Amino acid sequence: MKTIFSLYVLLLLIFTSCQISSDNNRQSDIIFHPSHLKERKNTPFSAAVETQNLLFLSGQIGKDHLKGTLVEGGIEAETKQAIQNISEVLARHNSSLDRVVKCTVILSDINDFAAFNNIYVQYFPNKPARTTFAAGGLAAGAKIEIDVIAAK
Repeated sequence: MKTIFSLYVLLLLIFTSCQISSDNNRQSDIIFHPSHLKERKNTPFSAAVETQNLLFLSGQIGKDHLKGTLVEGGIEAETKQAIQNISEVLARHNSSLDRVVKCTVILSDINDFAAFNNIYVQYFPNKPARTTFAAGGLAAGAKIEIDVIAAK
């Protein structure tokens, strides 16, 4: 009986040790990438988080990062700019719009859905999975925010 108990304890210790090692390896497989933009270096979130073969991007609005302001022209212009911003972040991490597998789209006004969608389909012909909804307000008074998950 002592031998079986000892064997059980030994196996439990080995399993626990392997589990701890595995958890440590998993954490090191996650890379938190700060923004490449100087003015966004101190934001409380990562521009992209990489794990295994996936990139999780933070949301992008229709802000022209060179000018520091939202682009003019309404939902269509902001949609194009948000997607361009996403494309630039993806390119920095060896991916592209055609590797996007999931989009989450937040509109400030659900009545902008058709106009947004007319632009969106031009950039995502692979038809990634998508969730779209409207919210009461977005950062910087934006009309749209989009975040994506992409394969590397």
